[in-house]
Amino acid sequence: MTKQIYDFSEGNMKMRDLLGGKGANLSEMTNMGLPVPHGFTVTTEACHEYQQTHQLSKHLLNDIDQAIQTLSRQTNKEFNGTSHPLLISVRSGAAISMPGMMDTILNIGLNDQTVVTIAELTHNERFAYDSYRRLLAMFGNVVYGISEASFDQVLTDTKNAHHYESDLDLTVADLKQIVSHFKNIYEISDKGVFPQDPKEQLLAAINAVFDSWNNHRAQIYRRENHISEELGTAVNIQEMVFGNYGENSGTGVAFTRNPSTGEAGLFGEYLLNAQGEDVVAGIRTPQPVATLKASMPDTYEQLLDIANKLETHYREMQDLEFTIEDGRLYLLQTRSGKRTPSAAVKIAVDLVGEGLIDQKTALLRLEPESISKMLHPEFDLHDLKQHDLLTTGLPASPGAASGQVYFTAEDAKRASDAGQKVVLMRSDTSPEDIEGMIVSQAIVTSRGGMTSHAAVVARGMAATGVVGAHELEVDYERKIAKIKGQIIHEGDWVSVDGTSGNLYSGMVKTRDATIKGELSAFLNWAKQNSKMGVYTNADTPKDFQKALDFDADGIGLTRTEHMFFKPERLLQMRRLILAEDLQGRKDPLAKLLQMQQGDFYELYKLAGDKEVTIRLLDPPLHEFLPHDEKEIQAVSKQTGISPEHLRDRINSLKESNPMLGHRGDRLAVTFPDIYEMQVQAIMNAVIRLAGEGITIQPHIMIPLTDSQAEMAWVRDLVTKQIKQSSNEKSIKVQYTVGTMMEMPRACMTADAIAESSDFFSFGTNDLTQLTFGYSRDDVGSFMPKYIEYGILPADPFQTIDVEGVGELMKIAIKKGRKTKNDLPIGVCGEVGGDPKSIEFFEEIGITYVSCSPYRVPVARLAAAQAHIRHLARQKAVKQPVQPELVSFFVD
Repeated sequence: MTKQIYDFSEGNMKMRDLLGGKGANLSEMTNMGLPVPHGFTVTTEACHEYQQTHQLSKHLLNDIDQAIQTLSRQTNKEFNGTSHPLLISVRSGAAISMPGMMDTILNIGLNDQTVVTIAELTHNERFAYDSYRRLLAMFGNVVYGISEASFDQVLTDTKNAHHYESDLDLTVADLKQIVSHFKNIYEISDKGVFPQDPKEQLLAAINAVFDSWNNHRAQIYRRENHISEELGTAVNIQEMVFGNYGENSGTGVAFTRNPSTGEAGLFGEYLLNAQGEDVVAGIRTPQPVATLKASMPDTYEQLLDIANKLETHYREMQDLEFTIEDGRLYLLQTRSGKRTPSAAVKIAVDLVGEGLIDQKTALLRLEPESISKMLHPEFDLHDLKQHDLLTTGLPASPGAASGQVYFTAEDAKRASDAGQKVVLMRSDTSPEDIEGMIVSQAIVTSRGGMTSHAAVVARGMAATGVVGAHELEVDYERKIAKIKGQIIHEGDWVSVDGTSGNLYSGMVKTRDATIKGELSAFLNWAKQNSKMGVYTNADTPKDFQKALDFDADGIGLTRTEHMFFKPERLLQMRRLILAEDLQGRKDPLAKLLQMQQGDFYELYKLAGDKEVTIRLLDPPLHEFLPHDEKEIQAVSKQTGISPEHLRDRINSLKESNPMLGHRGDRLAVTFPDIYEMQVQAIMNAVIRLAGEGITIQPHIMIPLTDSQAEMAWVRDLVTKQIKQSSNEKSIKVQYTVGTMMEMPRACMTADAIAESSDFFSFGTNDLTQLTFGYSRDDVGSFMPKYIEYGILPADPFQTIDVEGVGELMKIAIKKGRKTKNDLPIGVCGEVGGDPKSIEFFEEIGITYVSCSPYRVPVARLAAAQAHIRHLARQKAVKQPVQPELVSFFVD
């Protein structure tokens, strides 16, 4: 039979797929000789078996009995023992960390008899009954599904009745009464009584943890973080150590570096006389871990030493969970710590500088999408002075965000679905709030510290976060919040600064962020470790300048039709389209020529020696024509064409399917003077810059090509105009004329098309549209269901369809490079900035991608990661993969 249980001494850090991240790391720390309480792990394979049968197998039940007996021997305690009872925790642990999303139950083994024994052994009756009430609440919620609020209300009522400020004020008598009340909750819930048999508690807890893999919040988290549904969770069963043992005990979370800023040094929080859930739940505000140095100096030094050892051993910033029981330190977990994107960059750069990792490992440690979160605007300092500072909390997750306040996850989700920007404001958050947290621009809580649930999740999602804003009081019933007497109603606008912890009234203006410091160095490494170029799609100098600020290699696509939507230009474009002959087109073409050559001059001048690829006009003509009677009347006045004649002309130009109609190079064939005007504008700009000492090599792209004959005809039109302009000014210009590969037929005949094309650039939007038969403008009506039901793995307009569109691309590349071995081939559709797509483009030999300006850094990192992994796969074919190479994939 397959081994389904591993003692901590039997595993190691490389067994995370089998033991889960928590189990693998507990094993690793055990074998490092660190103070880890004894325990064992039930594997993810047992979880997979449970998922099929929804019960624990006889084989597994026998193994659990044996493992508990071993644990009893290791601890010199007896499960359900009358003299020295063994109490255990049951914790989840998937291969990829999912903080707070699955279930944990502490203090299993307590019952009406063992609680008395524990009280007598420890001479601490309060500790025993405090632990018992915790078990009753956790077990009732996790196993029986009784709401946490039912148990919390009993605590609240008791504290209010005696005017207590915190749980620590509860007396032994109070706790005994609370235990009694908690048992009554079981009885009135119709879920059954609390089981007094510790083994029954244990087995029910294991079942519940396996079941929690598929709870709603875990599914939402996996979907948001692209974690496979197939992984499953392990279950870790471990001897309890008690942070609620007394004032010489405590529990905490520590990071080896600051997860918000990335600064080196021990960072974290702890609570005295508490159990671990108290810290992450944010119920009590913890103390900074640095204060432990004064109160428990030996323990602090031991924790600091262990933190340094673990970071050096794992070569990564670590997140530690620890408990102090009566002055003795124990480690309950280590894992790679969640961090903000800016902290992740700093940590990666610093670890390279410290010699712990190399550049390639550093580059593989960041999700490319996280880079985009660092480029969002910051608050404008001048406008900030016009807004009232409401309060200040702890800066849990950097960023600047404004939104309308909502107090529940459900309300936040509804508001977001309705198109509102949302700030979720709560006393504290729990894993059940995940859907509301995901859609929020910022998260604000009145309680909790830097390691609370709200802080950890905000950092993991790169959402702006402020926690522990003590002056904030949330009234859920009235749907208001109070700050020093000021009332914030549901729907009011607030602005949240996650860098300073400040909360402001109203909506503060923002300014663009810049790339600097560690991020600049990091992206330089990405460029050095990439094979694929990263260009931008830009139609204006402003967009191009932003892309250049992000170190774009040039412009991969200028969509000239986007240059005609300003009022004066739109008028001339309409005159051009509405003209009925060549003579009628001359005047609007002359006016558009002046505009276009200015456009191209500005782009070329900004580019310097970088490439600029200009796509000639590709307008579905209907986009420029009047659409309703009001517009028709206005255009009639502007053009002098009668409304009746205008309607007739519009009707004559109307197409049944404009996206498949008179556009692209079909326009060049029917109206060659339009393309001649654009090429002349390009050449006028080139000639003007030549006079300024700047040499430009135009890259001109023909859209929507179907065949070699079509490409050859349009190329001839373009090159004749280039030569005419060159000869008139006696200037020699180097140029390339390529095509946009958007048609399935073009892909299948790419070898012939390449004879007349200097480069290819895949327009994946149209290629996807024509391959699937989907209108990209209308897929919103059915695409969400296709993804929800698993009919498609992703929106093919956002992530390349490898099986269909990808195969057409591979055919086109193979055929095109058969004709021209060094044919440059780019991608300039939406997927050009998608990391998953870029991974595929690396494998099929794409030369460059082109994307929107703010996607350039994302694409740059994705291109580097794709190339590093590609080289690793090539190396693996030739020789076994080295351990440090494996780390590229698991980090």
